[in-house]
Amino acid sequence: MSHRYGDFRVHDGIEFTVRDNEFLCICGPSGCGKTTLLDILGGILKPTEGEVLIHGQPVDPKQQNISFVFQEPSTLPWLNVWNNIAIGLRIKKRPEAEVRRIVLEIVAFVGLTGFEKHYPHQISGGMKQRVALARAFATDADVILMDEPFVSLDQPTRERMQREVLNIWEHRKRTIIFVTHNLEEAVFLGDRILILSSKPARIVADITDDLPRPRDILSPAFTELRSRCVAILNEVSQIRPATSVA
Repeated sequence: MSHRYGDFRVHDGIEFTVRDNEFLCICGPSGCGKTTLLDILGGILKPTEGEVLIHGQPVDPKQQNISFVFQEPSTLPWLNVWNNIAIGLRIKKRPEAEVRRIVLEIVAFVGLTGFEKHYPHQISGGMKQRVALARAFATDADVILMDEPFVSLDQPTRERMQREVLNIWEHRKRTIIFVTHNLEEAVFLGDRILILSSKPARIVADITDDLPRPRDILSPAFTELRSRCVAILNEVSQIRPATSVA
């Protein structure tokens, strides 16, 4: 698919597939259109050319179950932690007994036990993001789209959240497409890493990340893969973008 705004081309012939339950990370230079790509993958934005398919059908948020986790925590301030997590299940009219079972399980995974009755203004930013993660994983999502969800967190909290999202994903397998500008984060989390060029963005690298889990960021293999990704990203960041006029 390709996308443009008027004569300004944002994406140029992006094509890839994602396997069921794969953790795919997408990286690229700042301003290359990563968030726009997520909007297209989620059916919020229609591409100028091409299409996005989920299980062979055109993407449609009304037909498929697509969850988003944004940069800023998207908790509903009038609902407590429990009801923030449960809202997606209730919208889908799941039986209340099933809602209770799933929410209890997810709350334990993300370390929010004891905070179920707290409201968003009573918890930290990191805990709000845990609520957003829990809500995304609670439903049987066809795909979970994450747009740099940990970028606003301090480093210790960010590292803890990375471990927690992997813990949930390993217990409740879902297809995840995770946008990040942090290559160490991508190598730590992903099964695959796509690296985009500057605008008009295209895929310049599709890297399989088969490092054993749990991953040691100080291991030689981790350092080597991270350095490889950094070299690719540095190279595409220095390339002057082609004309954006179609």
